[in-house]
Amino acid sequence: MTLRVRPGLLLALGTALAAGACVAQERANFFNDPFEQATSGIPACPVPQGPLITRQEMLAQTHGRAERGTTCYQTGRCRLPNAYLYDPDIVARSKKAILADGRFGGTSVWLLGQRRWVWLQGCVRTRAEAETLERIIRSLDDVENVMNELKVVPAP
Repeated sequence: MTLRVRPGLLLALGTALAAGACVAQERANFFNDPFEQATSGIPACPVPQGPLITRQEMLAQTHGRAERGTTCYQTGRCRLPNAYLYDPDIVARSKKAILADGRFGGTSVWLLGQRRWVWLQGCVRTRAEAETLERIIRSLDDVENVMNELKVVPAP
């Protein structure tokens, strides 16, 4: 007895498996971390990935995020019951501070907030701009840390 497989069936099975793999790798902002563009002066600057993660990454991070978020309150370093509750306000104030400063129109900067930390992502023209942006954000109330991931892209 031989097993005969139709070519169309193999194609359909392969397509279904490939579609399943794509769905498994779909990325989303599962924790609703604030991610905003503050400036857009360098059109060629690639948009950072931001807080997009896979479902599997989300499941792996859930316990750690819950623990880190509440530890801040339990140790008396936060007045709110979870460090992540500060993030929408911190990112909004960070964007406002950058725009109010007026020196960064020639940059493309995105802000990501997670547990009172702010990630600066995107492109600046000079290292001095990156350092100044970091100092401005670090000086804001409730900001615990700043991760400066800005890339220097000299003017053409």
